[in-house]
Amino acid sequence: MKTWPAFSIRKHPAAFCLLLALLTAAAALAGLCIGAVNLPLSAVWSALLGRDTGSTAARIVLLTRVPRVCGGLLAGSALAVSGTLIQTVLNNPLASPHIIGVNAGAGFLTALSTALIPAAAWSAPLVAFLGAFLGVGLVLALSERAGASRMSLILAGVAISNIFTAGIDAIVTLSPDALNGYSDFRIGGLSGLTAARLFPAGVVIAAALLLALAMAGQLDILALGQDTAQSVGLPVKRARLRLLLAAAALAGATVSFAGLLSFVGLLVPQMMRRILGGDSRPLLAASALGGALLLTLCDLLARTLFNPYEVPVGIVLSFVGGPFFLWLLFRQRGGRIHD
Repeated sequence: MKTWPAFSIRKHPAAFCLLLALLTAAAALAGLCIGAVNLPLSAVWSALLGRDTGSTAARIVLLTRVPRVCGGLLAGSALAVSGTLIQTVLNNPLASPHIIGVNAGAGFLTALSTALIPAAAWSAPLVAFLGAFLGVGLVLALSERAGASRMSLILAGVAISNIFTAGIDAIVTLSPDALNGYSDFRIGGLSGLTAARLFPAGVVIAAALLLALAMAGQLDILALGQDTAQSVGLPVKRARLRLLLAAAALAGATVSFAGLLSFVGLLVPQMMRRILGGDSRPLLAASALGGALLLTLCDLLARTLFNPYEVPVGIVLSFVGGPFFLWLLFRQRGGRIHD
């Protein structure tokens, strides 16, 4: 009897990424059709093609749902790739933008700049990037002083995140108008997005994603360990700095329009690494698509679970990501996560 070879996802990463792309496109289309007012697919297509732009359905699609769905796709892919970069560069499977202070640092400088210079809203992605890089820099410096262990990195990240979050609370207390919709910002949400607000962050995210993909080869070498990377001639410090800059840009740009979303940068890279292995190029591509899919689905749930009421997508992410993080902690043995 003839037997067929077993299909291995790790041997066909392109097919897996294609499946993720199709699922993400389907989720995005569902996000355009489903909401407080459900719209038929024909009405959505007519709006996207520029037909009957004066109708109520077209205004709902073009002014509300398209920016929101695009924001979810951008934020999900950016946070997932940022988490992949951070975990690989720091060689720590528990590291992610919201755990090691990247998101909180971006949020703090965003709140501070908005309170001091309200007219400079256009600079939010740049300010958020600076805050994100400040956060990761402080965490790295503190963890190295404390012994450079994986646990010291996590503890330093938690401490820095809490300090930055307290700073955000203080700014909002002293200047209540600094952050409109502060609750959504702190929890993380996608409501009220506009194309003008998304565009500068989208440019930053696209550039950082291209940089991450271009440096996939160096990421593979870094994953082998610092000694091995140096032995093959890789400038380790320079490569780590560039990759962390890309991770900070991705997380910071996301914070500038979606707030302090959590768990995407932890959950998605872990799932994709278990499915595809550690080869950086397919891992980065799958993480981007998986993050976009996860956040789009969570936002769809946030809009429809309690219809006509809506909850910030960050709440749904916390319900999904919290148990996953506890599962990772319980599976940790000797400083690494066992498959």
